[in-house]
Amino acid sequence: MMHFEELINTIKERRKMLRVTQESLAELSGVGLRTLKQFESGKGNPTLLTLQKLADVLGLEVCLKLKNVSRSK
Repeated sequence: MMHFEELINTIKERRKMLRVTQESLAELSGVGLRTLKQFESGKGNPTLLTLQKLADVLGLEVCLKLKNVSRSK
């Protein structure tokens, strides 16, 4: 299970590996530059849609895994 810091690092490292600037990624993904900078610095709280937009441009896939929560009666 990936934690938030790992998610940030994955996106940041992939961006750098592809030699895409924050400005270019923001423009290509339709995500605001400020939003992207906050996210990469660990200060932002992006929506799932924002993460999907970034992942699409970077050739990544966002997958969610739901916990099976049993309810006691």
